[in-house]
Amino acid sequence: MSTPGFDPTGATVYGLDIETDTTAGGGLDPANARVVAVAVAGDSWHRVLEGSEEQLLCELDAALYELDAGVIVTWNGARFDLPFLADRARACGVHWGLVLTPDDQRTSHRDPLPGHVGGYRAAWHDHQHLDAYQVYRADVGASLGLPCGLKQLSRFVGLHPVEVDRTKIHALSRHELAEYVASDAILTRELALRRWSTAHLAIDQVSSS
Repeated sequence: MSTPGFDPTGATVYGLDIETDTTAGGGLDPANARVVAVAVAGDSWHRVLEGSEEQLLCELDAALYELDAGVIVTWNGARFDLPFLADRARACGVHWGLVLTPDDQRTSHRDPLPGHVGGYRAAWHDHQHLDAYQVYRADVGASLGLPCGLKQLSRFVGLHPVEVDRTKIHALSRHELAEYVASDAILTRELALRRWSTAHLAIDQVSSS
């Protein structure tokens, strides 16, 4: 269920994106690839978390706990970012406020994350979750046949993503990595806001407690 008194139409919106270690099988399997960076973006600000994985995950949870309750927006986070983070937190022994509820309606043209059968609805502390990829895929992707990759859609609407070779995240400098993950979090938030009048209807319905 939603947080009591929560008004999604005027919610504070945060973008979230992760990057993983591409030296380990392309960074797509949480059983052997670690999280190397996370970005959270808000209104005219963003924060990039790096460092040891355990420290990064603890700092992420603490940062989200301290933010005003709102909506965390991801891009395919229902099937990748959030279960990946959950698996890595479990591997590192980190206990935190992310709650995942399996949902077979969270679909994609890609296979599910290794170790998982599909996607999830989510809540994190007092925050709701919205997977903006699912919104665009069900709407403009289906009706106009547009590709729903974050970079393609961003360019299509006139935004300017930072682009790198996604298979070589490990080769980026710390500055390049920070710019890249921050760009994705900012774009994710911006694309959600551009459709917020209808996108807010797709916010996950799940309790964080």
